[in-house]
Order: sequence, then structure tokens, then C-alpha cells
Amino acid sequence: MAALLAQQPIIEVRNVSIHFGGISALTDVSFDVWPGEVVALVGDNGAGKSTLIKIISGVQTPSAGEVLCGEERTSIRTAHGAAAAGIQTVYQDLAICDNLDTVQNLFLGRELRRPWYSGNRLNRPKMEAEARRVLSSLDVKIKDPAVPASSLSGGQRQSVAICRSILTDPKVVVLDEPTAALGVAQRRQVLGLIERLREQGRGVIVVSHDLGDVQQVADRVVVLRLGRKVVEVVRGCYSREDLVSAITGVMNDQQLKAEKDQST
Repeated sequence: MAALLAQQPIIEVRNVSIHFGGISALTDVSFDVWPGEVVALVGDNGAGKSTLIKIISGVQTPSAGEVLCGEERTSIRTAHGAAAAGIQTVYQDLAICDNLDTVQNLFLGRELRRPWYSGNRLNRPKMEAEARRVLSSLDVKIKDPAVPASSLSGGQRQSVAICRSILTDPKVVVLDEPTAALGVAQRRQVLGLIERLREQGRGVIVVSHDLGDVQQVADRVVVLRLGRKVVEVVRGCYSREDLVSAITGVMNDQQLKAEKDQST
């Protein structure tokens, strides 16, 4: 795994807290993401997962703590700063326009244009070539990239959104509930995409309610409960029941470690 060769994590979430009036949405949350590693964030509704990825993506600023990214340890404070540091986020709504085709959706807001002296028109051939390259890099198969996105399956739409996120060659891709409401075959397709992102050496943060998906793709799992990190476990050192216990408050990190030590 690429993480074993890296000298430092791609992202460091350090003692992040955020308060909205008298409500603490996150309290003193810390974890790292290494190159070629998939980290899953799990927890019940209201645990703080969405708020945390908004902070990592620069959409919200923490009340305390910081998110550090890149070799220069840039502190993420804005969405522009996150993108510049190499963080791209795919939210659950995907932001796919049904009336546009795959190529247009991939380059939405980042269209390639010909030089000004040729009319500054869209450079469709270059966009199509780059679209084919990106789709191929993640082994995404879309029969006709010129058809409207309204004709794509849920898995294909998710794939297009993920491919759009890597156009700028980010170091980290954040995925918010990437397999929600997908069928078995489409879910398998998206999980395969996550594994290919890892193979490319990118860090991947996955927010998911599906513990089966988490167990399949995550190298590490961070469990949030009521805005606090209660458990952090690595692949092969936990069971589904352990995660459920942590999510529901039956077990915390120290109790889980003590249980594992007794079992060994």
C-alpha cells in the first residue's frame, strides 16, 4: 500500500471543533489520511460526518483546530484553498445536469476553449479526448458519452461525478454516500471505482451508512458519535458488530482495544 511508503499523510485533521451558537457539532476530532488509503467516516445522523467533510472541503471554517494538506502543510480555510491543495469532493447530490452529456458534465464550469483569435469557442475535440482518458483511467464504461446524462444509470452518474473530481489530479477525493440508493451491480461498480482511486495513490475519504461497503473498501474506519471521534480501527481488526456498538454508544475506542487484546 502506498501509505506505507509515504513520509507524511496527505491530510491531517487536527483537533477540529465547530460550534453553532451553544451547540457543538464537532469536538476535538483528529485523524490522518495517507496516500493510497481509503478512510471511512461512519456514524448515526447528527454524528457530525457532513459537517466534518465540509470543513475538510473548505466550505466551513472550524471554531478550533485545523486541516493540513500537502507537502507544505497548507491550512484549509476556504473551498478554493482546498481545491488548490488537491482536495476534491463529490457530494451526495452529484450536481449532474440531465440535459448535458457526459463530456459536458465532466467539464462543467471548466470548459476548454480554443484561442481567442479563433473565436474562443469550446474545444470539443480536446474535451472529448480528455474525457476518454479520465474515464479509461478508472475503467468507467459509458457506451456513448454524447447522450444526455438523463439516460445514464445511477452507477454511471456516480462514476461521471467521480471522474469529474479527478480532472485536476487531486491528492484526495472525498465521497459523500457514494453508494446510496444504488442497486447491487451499480454498488459494485462504484466500490470498484473507489479501489481504483486508491490504486492511483490518492487518499479517499468515504462517508457511508452502509457498513458492508465500509468493510469491503476501507483501510481505516473513523466512528463519530455526537460530534466526537469514539473509535478508529484498521481493516481486519474489527467486526460489523464492533462498528454498530461504537455508533450506538455501547463501546468506545479504549473498550474496543481492551476487548481485542483479551481475544488475542
